[in-house]
Amino acid sequence: MNYDCIIVGGGIAGLQAAIQLGRYSSHRVLVIDSGYGRSTLCQQYHNILGFPDGISGDELRRLGRSEATKLGAEFIDGKAVKAIKRDELFNIEVETGLVYTSKTLLLATGLTDRFPKLEGLQACLGNSVYVCPDCDGYEVQDRRTVVMGAGKEGASMALILSARTDQLVYVNHERSEVPNELIVKLREKGIEYKESAIIEIITGQPGCFEGVQLADGQVVRAERGFLAFGSNHVHSELAEQLGVRLLHNKHIETHPRSKMTNVENVWVAGDLGAHAEQATVAMGEGAMSAIWIHKVLSGMKTKVPQL
Repeated sequence: MNYDCIIVGGGIAGLQAAIQLGRYSSHRVLVIDSGYGRSTLCQQYHNILGFPDGISGDELRRLGRSEATKLGAEFIDGKAVKAIKRDELFNIEVETGLVYTSKTLLLATGLTDRFPKLEGLQACLGNSVYVCPDCDGYEVQDRRTVVMGAGKEGASMALILSARTDQLVYVNHERSEVPNELIVKLREKGIEYKESAIIEIITGQPGCFEGVQLADGQVVRAERGFLAFGSNHVHSELAEQLGVRLLHNKHIETHPRSKMTNVENVWVAGDLGAHAEQATVAMGEGAMSAIWIHKVLSGMKTKVPQL
């Protein structure tokens, strides 16, 4: 099963790349999609051109997959578990043991946010609970907001959001250490600090966050929530197997123009890379990667900028 390009990851970046490559009408493209990721969890994206009322990650993925399929991209549902480069080709093995081969490889495997499994929380993601201050800081403007987090990561998020609202409560769910200098800054900004486990997400209608109940019996009411637990899992295992250089946080730095890594013909797009972790950025990186992949596959005498 040989392809011109294998894209590992069927999220926002991977789908945009598949669409771009499909529009060249000359490459055989395979997308390996585990079916789970940040975009499957987000109930509403509110900062994407053309969707002022928001669009769910599942719907965006459905539309993208449909378009990519019409353009000739093939899809395999499953998780890629092993990557090997042999001579000039890449072998990608999935959980079933099947191996797919390609001339070029785009890794768009993203990351998984770490947060507690609390009933009702997932339905709120993107609707009234958020993870990215650049993407969704706007959603908490002048609203009472609970930052649910751990240690210094949660404290830092609360301080960032203090530019948006002065009605903030930081709940240190894991009761992990917060450096004293951050405690002082929280106090200076008037941010309430509570050190107690969250036992329940309070919701009105599904997806409508109304606060949290704490293990010590307190109830904290709010209109919005933000998650900041740190130690998110970056899915860089395949990249590491191929010898791609990882940053200290497991993200991958790519060439700013081509998005190629330090390994020839291996590209990275989306949240796996080192950037702002926004859906719109992921789209741009997916398209840019695909443009340079096309140049390579077409034999254009253009040196691909490589990290």
